[in-house]
Amino acid sequence: MVQILHTEQLHHENKAWVRLLEFFKQENYFMKNRLSEVLDHAVDKDFLALAEQFQNKFILKDEYIDELRHDINKQDQLLNDLEGRVDNKMAKMHSKLKDQMEYFEKDFNKLKDEFNKYIYSAL
Repeated sequence: MVQILHTEQLHHENKAWVRLLEFFKQENYFMKNRLSEVLDHAVDKDFLALAEQFQNKFILKDEYIDELRHDINKQDQLLNDLEGRVDNKMAKMHSKLKDQMEYFEKDFNKLKDEFNKYIYSAL
C-alpha cells in the first residue's frame, strides 16, 4: 500500500512540474515579445548586443524546458510500467529531476529579474 501511495505522489509531482514548465514557457514567450517591442525603438549598439544575448538565453530556456518535459514524461511512462513498485533506479531518477527543476526555477527567475532590470534601465 505504501508503494502505491509513493507512486501516486511521484505522478502528482510530475504533473505539477509539467504545469510549472508550461508557466515558464509562457513567461519566456512574454519576455521574448517584450524584447521585440523594445527593440522596435532601440538604436543603441550596446543595447542591441545585450538584447541578442537575452534572445539567445530565451531560446536556450525553451530548449531546456522541452528536455525537462521529455524527461518527466519518460519517468511517468516508466512509473506506469512499474505497476506501483518504485525501485532505487526510479527514486534516483526522480531525485535528479527534482534537483533539475529546482535549479531551473531559480535560474529562470534570475534571468527574468535580470531581463526586467535591463529593460527598465534601457527606457
